[in-house]
Amino acid sequence: MKKLLLVLLFITSITSFSQIPTGYYDTATGTGYALKTQLYSIILGHTDNGYSGLWTTYQTSDRDIFYENDNTILDIYSEDPTGVDPYNYTYSTDQCGTYADEGDCYNREHIIPQSVFSEQSPMRNDAHFVIPTDGKVNGFRSNYPHGNVASATIYTSDNGTLVGTSDDGYSGGPVCEPIDEFKGDIARMYFYFATRYENLVSGWSSYGMFNGTSDQVFSEPFLTILMTWHTNDPVSTREIDRNNAIYARQNNRNPFIDHPEYVAQIWSATADTQAPTAPTNLTASNITNTTVDLTWTASTDNVGVTSYDIFVDGSLFDTSVSNSATLTGLTINTSYAITVYAKDAFGNTSTVSNTENITTTNIIDTTDPTVPTALIVSNETSSTLDLAWTASTDDQAVKDYDVYLDGSYLATTTLTTYTITSLTAETTYSLFVLARDTSDNVSVLSVAVDGTTTAIPSFCGSETFTNSNAPTGSYGNNSFTGDNGVTWTYVQSRDDEGYSITGTGLMLRRSSDNSKVTSSTVSSGIGDFTCSLLKGFTGAGNRQV
Repeated sequence: MKKLLLVLLFITSITSFSQIPTGYYDTATGTGYALKTQLYSIILGHTDNGYSGLWTTYQTSDRDIFYENDNTILDIYSEDPTGVDPYNYTYSTDQCGTYADEGDCYNREHIIPQSVFSEQSPMRNDAHFVIPTDGKVNGFRSNYPHGNVASATIYTSDNGTLVGTSDDGYSGGPVCEPIDEFKGDIARMYFYFATRYENLVSGWSSYGMFNGTSDQVFSEPFLTILMTWHTNDPVSTREIDRNNAIYARQNNRNPFIDHPEYVAQIWSATADTQAPTAPTNLTASNITNTTVDLTWTASTDNVGVTSYDIFVDGSLFDTSVSNSATLTGLTINTSYAITVYAKDAFGNTSTVSNTENITTTNIIDTTDPTVPTALIVSNETSSTLDLAWTASTDDQAVKDYDVYLDGSYLATTTLTTYTITSLTAETTYSLFVLARDTSDNVSVLSVAVDGTTTAIPSFCGSETFTNSNAPTGSYGNNSFTGDNGVTWTYVQSRDDEGYSITGTGLMLRRSSDNSKVTSSTVSSGIGDFTCSLLKGFTGAGNRQV
């Protein structure tokens, strides 16, 4: 086994690891593959929310509040970290769907393809490695492994994701290379998968990135690639928030986001015993009643610094992956002694930094935030509507907003948008919002705006399946919008077998009991249903429609 040892490039600040449950990793005490097995036991048996449950998870796990901060779906194939995204997706309304071009709709992409594990659950439904991505680019990525692309002979996405031949000596076919911003994210999804499914993964050696073992799991050159991506693209605030959101839904975590050092402790062939140098020039600024900003001179290490532990009055308070952090949750008019330690990929810890002594302020805030304005209702359906407003301002900081429906409190959000669900069709609702600051001062109620839900759609007619875009030459899975606006999903189906089927129907797979065609829920159910079935081959097999 080999690993490239690269200096860690710091790209973002993590302000809190506080949502890791107390004691969650207490039994992770080993090293090497023994540590991996201990982590497997910790994250085993998560809650399976089903394939459709992924859409619900994405409502909280994959929103863009990090780049444009516009609450759209965060798609790794369209996100431009330093510029304007080529397109954006609105949660729910832009789910695939039929797509012909980039920007048409987003779907559910398995970073480790479904074909690897024969679409079995809970793997198929595990949000820790199933992410929302553009349907068109996902199609070009296909079931190719991830790696470094020498020549993008197949596709280049609008944000620079590449699909083509490998430059790492892999001769098994094309690979997909995401942009640098998300390489570490994807690597940590692979490490999660190899750990969570340790008891199964040895049987999935047909995938080019796997070597048929349950311990190392990854073959070369892919292990080196993943470890390099993990090192060069450290854990981001976005990953931490996503990990927390998925934990709230699945009740398990990605250990390699919470503890990036576990990667080297498990997969590195050579142990590192050299500790980083101590952080220096620790300085506090922007001290408020409850917060303080910290900066320090970065440490150095023979391999690479992965994180900094921040201690307040001798106890671990926070962790950061850059040489800065903002501490929150402090007590008003209180003195604190703050120190910092550096850690490397093997968990080696530096000596302590200088001590920075601070005293939080004692400013009593009695100023209310300004009133939220310009409330707008959009995307009305028979049971949902979206509400948006212009942000309030405050002399300290706006903390969140309370949303009211017909005069009653409905929900609190930190965003300036909110999707209201479970409404009654063809009903008008009165909506207003108030703002709250960090001292819990509240604004005056906004001017109310009315929103009216639409009628329950009535579907009646035939379905020709001409919009299916089903694959030819192999069986595939996808969703599309049919002739009458119904969303259809097919699994293990194709569209190239002749017999008057091509272009006007879907062929199910005889050798797979999972092969099926399903539709979205239609209010009031089905009255009369007629299915034209043409059997192109002999042989038995269960079918689901």
